[in-house]
Amino acid sequence: MTDPIILKNTSKSYDPKTWAVQHVNLRVHAGEFFCIVGPSGCGKSTLLKLIANLEEPTEGKIEASNRTAMVFQSGALLPWLTARDNVGLGLTMQGLPRERVTRAATRYLAMVGLKPFGSRFPRELSGGQRQRVGIARALAIEPEVLLLDEPFSSLDQMTTEELHRDLLGIWQQNRLTIVMVSHLLDEALLLADRIAIMRQGTMNTIVPVQIGRPRDPHGQPFITQLKRLKHLIASTK
Repeated sequence: MTDPIILKNTSKSYDPKTWAVQHVNLRVHAGEFFCIVGPSGCGKSTLLKLIANLEEPTEGKIEASNRTAMVFQSGALLPWLTARDNVGLGLTMQGLPRERVTRAATRYLAMVGLKPFGSRFPRELSGGQRQRVGIARALAIEPEVLLLDEPFSSLDQMTTEELHRDLLGIWQQNRLTIVMVSHLLDEALLLADRIAIMRQGTMNTIVPVQIGRPRDPHGQPFITQLKRLKHLIASTK
């Protein structure tokens, strides 16, 4: 199967003196869960926007599947639409019949555990529920690639752990290709097949995760690889 994401010497500049992304070469494999980590301002979210075709590269080339959906940090729901209508928004914009949109939206709400909440508005949902709606909306268009920009950063630990389990279940069930940006090494290690480390716009290190699934964040294999990752990051500063 062809790799759904290929970046060739990709760079992004917002002015002649500032490079947000510099000379990134990357292949993300079909069905892979790929995480990008790094400090704030390192270019990881910019890189995700380039993959999503929300921004154009200044230099280089990007080959990405045209069946791509993105989940933003805030959920980015429309406040005047119900959860069900938010999930079906992409299908509505494609011109599908209302009945078909409603069936699909209900199905994907059920997939993220929110079928009883379809008639609620975003203001009536918790932060975790809003993020689940955002994930369901992305899944409803049946993407090949799912892009996630720090989707759990504003949630409490218990909700985050629940969503980690949900996301892994959805990924394994649908065999999506997932690219997720995170600023947390332990989150990336829990979820990813490979982890890319970004610093100052560059991606010089990609680390395969050598732990089987399901992963125990309190187990020795997890703790050992987490220490190695932290040491690797410290040594490349």
